[in-house]
Amino acid sequence: MTFLICRTVIFAPVEATGRRLALLTLGEAHDLLRLLVTVAQESGPVSPEADRLAKEIAARIPSEN
Repeated sequence: MTFLICRTVIFAPVEATGRRLALLTLGEAHDLLRLLVTVAQESGPVSPEADRLAKEIAARIPSEN
């Protein structure tokens, strides 16, 4: 079994055959957006993709304020 490690958080692999949620809650979308923005600001190999995804999500959800 392989695990992905992101700093101190360990993510277990997801079954490819499992059902996925069609939607995120607004809170989950904001959490994901914060995570993507953080990754985008770190200048790592996935920063450009995180930046692109953050912009896509930000354009689709209302702001928290």
